[in-house]
Amino acid sequence: MSVFILIDIAYILALPFVVFFAILSRLKGHPRRKDLGGRLGAGVELAPHPRRILLHAVSVGEVNAIRLLVDELKANDFDIVVCVTTDTGLRRAKELFAEKHTVTRFPFDFGFSIKKFLQRVKPTVIGLVELEVWPNLIGISAKKNIPVVVINGRLSERSYKRYKLAKCILRKTFSRLSAIGMQSEEYATRVRELGGVNVKVLGTMKWDNATIGDTIDGADELAEDLQIDKTKPLIVAGSTTPEEHVLLLHAMPQNVQLLCAPRRPEWFDEAAKTLTPCNRRTSNERHTTNMFLLDTIGELDMAYALADIVIIGRSFSPLHGSDPLQAIALGKPTIIGPNVHDFKDMVQILIEGGGLLQCSSESLQEQISLLLCDDTICNALATSGRGIIQSQQGATKKYAQLIMDNMP
Repeated sequence: MSVFILIDIAYILALPFVVFFAILSRLKGHPRRKDLGGRLGAGVELAPHPRRILLHAVSVGEVNAIRLLVDELKANDFDIVVCVTTDTGLRRAKELFAEKHTVTRFPFDFGFSIKKFLQRVKPTVIGLVELEVWPNLIGISAKKNIPVVVINGRLSERSYKRYKLAKCILRKTFSRLSAIGMQSEEYATRVRELGGVNVKVLGTMKWDNATIGDTIDGADELAEDLQIDKTKPLIVAGSTTPEEHVLLLHAMPQNVQLLCAPRRPEWFDEAAKTLTPCNRRTSNERHTTNMFLLDTIGELDMAYALADIVIIGRSFSPLHGSDPLQAIALGKPTIIGPNVHDFKDMVQILIEGGGLLQCSSESLQEQISLLLCDDTICNALATSGRGIIQSQQGATKKYAQLIMDNMP
């Protein structure tokens, strides 16, 4: 029996559990997943191209991470197809790339859907962003002599533990990868233990995507639309969770404005209730208020450009942190919480270099007040943070070269 059939059988056996968790997700208010056809591999068939790179990015974070890589590959005459798993990621990819490149849905990893997908996309080489390992995708690509390269690879401790449970099955999958570029030696070691070969440490492209500057196009229009008072201090909290909205509301000093940008669209309405009365980006109703809600995707950098202080969400709740780089690149004194597992190395470098302030939920109000009344600390954070970012940049060209080195 074909190994691809065995993998499909395993997926089918797992379906009841997937359905169960999907129902739980819906009950929690998460939106229904869309585009069943795309998830089964259907879509527009592309004409052949001798230098077509298929970049697989799971969601918004990975999509944002490949912005400069796409430009670099385009400059080297690649035809680029970006495929994305999540609905929000697909929407963001279309905003960034659809004008010049093909953007499509990444299918379920069933053998038939992967074969249909590869047949219509016809990639010359495949780049997996941050190590999204799917056995059928990698196995069928190997059978078709399509090199698969990991770029900007990251393997967290919790993901590593899950992979180890199926190590005997996944070892062959990891060994089939043509090249693996990882962000750090820690991640590289984990991949080697799972069977990865030709593993290189090339750094993270996220440093490259942070644009040093003092403003962002559209920031003034955003402030005008939300009726933000530029004579009052503004704190912007990005990628926040429901628990953090409550925390931030109680941590705000008197007469200070707060703008929250929730991480997920399904949290927008709840955030609006917590911050009542607030001015929402997607609503025409306006109040005299110090509370603002950015209930859109792709405008967070504009909000950061308006801030006096930035607070990084998902770091004061039991999740895994968010990317602080663009806020720091814009020269904003930035506070992050204790939960930063997904950005551990980056955060450590920034804290040790004096470019980022970390605190607990209990001391958040105190740290906000300290920054609001001490320009010296704010300026030192901004200067150090920008210097660290510039010193860490350069990984994008390395990953582009890794892809080119593995072209058939």
